[in-house]
Amino acid sequence: MDTASPPPQGNDYTQRTALGAVAYREAQESAEFAELRHAHRSFAFPLTIAFITWYFLYVLLSSYAGGFMGTKLLGNINVAFVLGVAQFVSTFLIAWWYSRHAEAKLDPKADAIKARLEGQA
Repeated sequence: MDTASPPPQGNDYTQRTALGAVAYREAQESAEFAELRHAHRSFAFPLTIAFITWYFLYVLLSSYAGGFMGTKLLGNINVAFVLGVAQFVSTFLIAWWYSRHAEAKLDPKADAIKARLEGQA
């Protein structure tokens, strides 16, 4: 179903801009773009919620469970230190995991959409 209006009459730049806008709107409304959005959101949203929950758990434990967080595990290393380092480790693991996900699932779909748009230009 093509609901796009014809490009306005005018100079070449105006026509190319109008055609580009129509092409981008069609790409945005395509099933292929919807799949790309779904693949991104189904990965990013749950992981973001999990990480924010994990972060606030650490903050709350630090604020209200001082005895637990001060528990020594090995020498002068306590629970707070281990969980604090785990925050950094989990951040880097999530970034690595997302880059693998993007390379495997998002980039091929985005490249296909980009190639189709550039082919129409």
